[in-house]
Amino acid sequence: MTIPTQTQLRQRAVDLGQSLFGSGLRLVTAESCTGGWIAKIVTDVAGSSAWFDCGMATYSNASKQALLGVNRRTLEIHGAVSRECVLEMASGALRHSCGDVAVAVSGIAGPGGGTEDKPVGTVWIAWQRRDRTGDAQVFRFDGDRDAVRRQAVMAALQGLRARL
Repeated sequence: MTIPTQTQLRQRAVDLGQSLFGSGLRLVTAESCTGGWIAKIVTDVAGSSAWFDCGMATYSNASKQALLGVNRRTLEIHGAVSRECVLEMASGALRHSCGDVAVAVSGIAGPGGGTEDKPVGTVWIAWQRRDRTGDAQVFRFDGDRDAVRRQAVMAALQGLRARL
């Protein structure tokens, strides 16, 4: 994936908002490595209050547990950067909000923190609708911290749009 510009991210948010609004759905975000960037980019769109409910930036494992209900054992066994964790984050975001559609992101943006099996640039994203089972995908993004985060935001928005 090429590194998206702010204009490209904004246009993707506009497109997503039109789809959500047209479907009568509201979005909730649960973000770790993106630190609320998805919530920021969608609320940059005028009128987003019609289709965006709330965003939770749960950077620490403790906040993932307290605010989203991520199981402590999930974090111990699989870690925060895992399919299991982001699926629990998405599910928890829906449980603790008025949203209909959730996106959850957890990853290693760098420059440190990577391991052999989870190198810098590893990002898990989950998407879930209130009335359906969630699904998740792992990405391996290249670049510095900003580039990894930009690509994660774009992948999250694209994944949402594809699932509507």
